[in-house]
Amino acid sequence: MEFTGKKIILASKSPRRSQLLANAGIPFEVKVEEVEETYPPDMPVDEVAPFLAHKKATAALKFLEPNSIILASDSVVILDEVIYGKPEGYEGAFQMLRTLSGRVHRVITGVCLLSEEKVRVFSETAYVHFDRLSDEEIDYYIRQYEPYDKAGAYAIQEWVGLCKISRIEGTYSNIMGLPMNAVCRELEAF
Repeated sequence: MEFTGKKIILASKSPRRSQLLANAGIPFEVKVEEVEETYPPDMPVDEVAPFLAHKKATAALKFLEPNSIILASDSVVILDEVIYGKPEGYEGAFQMLRTLSGRVHRVITGVCLLSEEKVRVFSETAYVHFDRLSDEEIDYYIRQYEPYDKAGAYAIQEWVGLCKISRIEGTYSNIMGLPMNAVCRELEAF
């Protein structure tokens, strides 16, 4: 399906976001401008993902062409109002997964659509129910999958997500990094 006949520029290196757009049959091109994923320390955690998505889209403005839309996104994992970003090494990943083990956390994915005429920022929230993870299971997952580039130190499409998440409230694609139902709806309206 073609959305408004505009070219989609994905401002993300994430292979998961590319996969989701490709699987949805949305033609796109990847063009990324590196941006520091920082935000004001007093910002409410619910606002961080949309803020970072807008920051990434704005950084990619130089790629904007007539008749194109920049699509940028950011996902955050939140437990007890604390954001769990990308882990620092093995120990960081181990501690994150141990903290998430047996609990319910939120994944908020913020999305920014930006064209020459307008900007639209939105977000989706999903609740993820983790089973209890033993230290051995955490060690296995980290060594096998090296989740160092993933918020919360896990990916829903890998072993932890497939074998140790008992339930999600929200969409799978949101947890994977791009809430496709909302993205399609917003692109159609854009």
